[in-house]
Amino acid sequence: MTSSGEPGVGPAPQPWPEDPRLDPELLAAGDRRNVADRYRYWRHDAIVADLDGRRHPFHVAVENWQHDFNIGAVVRNANAFLAAEVHIVGHRRWNRRGAMVTDRYQHVQHHPTLGDFAAWAAGEALPVLGIDNLPGSVAIDGYALPRRCALLFGQEGPGLSAEARELAAAVLAIRQFGSTRSINAAAASAVAMHEWVRRHAPPA
Repeated sequence: MTSSGEPGVGPAPQPWPEDPRLDPELLAAGDRRNVADRYRYWRHDAIVADLDGRRHPFHVAVENWQHDFNIGAVVRNANAFLAAEVHIVGHRRWNRRGAMVTDRYQHVQHHPTLGDFAAWAAGEALPVLGIDNLPGSVAIDGYALPRRCALLFGQEGPGLSAEARELAAAVLAIRQFGSTRSINAAAASAVAMHEWVRRHAPPA
C-alpha cells in the first residue's frame, strides 16, 4: 500500500537496478498489481517463468457443467499454492472475476469431457483423486496423498458427477463438525491443496 492509500507501490526510486526481469513502465509509473512483494516491478512473463521453475507436481481439476461461479476462486487458490495446472472440465467459459487476475499467472487447460481429462491424466501417469464428502469417502488428512496427482472437484451443489466418481482412484472427504452438509468448492479446494502442501512442499 502506498502512502496515498493506493494498492501496490509507487514509482521506483532511481537509479533503477539493471535487471532484465524489471519492467521500465512499472518502474516509472508504479506497480499496482496484486502480486507478492518479491515480484514488484517484474515483467509478467518474468513472473510466470519464475513460477514455472518452482511449480508443485499436483494438478487441480474442476467440473464445469453449469458455469460454476467458484471456479475463479479455485484458480486463485491454485495460484496461491503453486499448482502445476488447473483443468476446467466441461464448458470452456468460466467466471474469471473470482480469480482476481491470478489466471494470468496460472496455467489453465480445458477438457471438453471427463473422458478427455481422464485420458490426459492417464497419459501423464497421474492418479485422479476426487474431493467430496460422499458416503464411503476417505478423510483426506488420513490418506497417503501422492506427490504427483490430480485433485478433482465437482460442481457446486451436486458435487462430483457419477462419471467423475468412477474415474477417481479414491474419493477424499474434508472432515467437518458443524451442521452444514458441505463447504463450497472454493473453500474445499483451498483445504485440499493446503493438505498437499503441508506434506510435500519444501519449507518457505
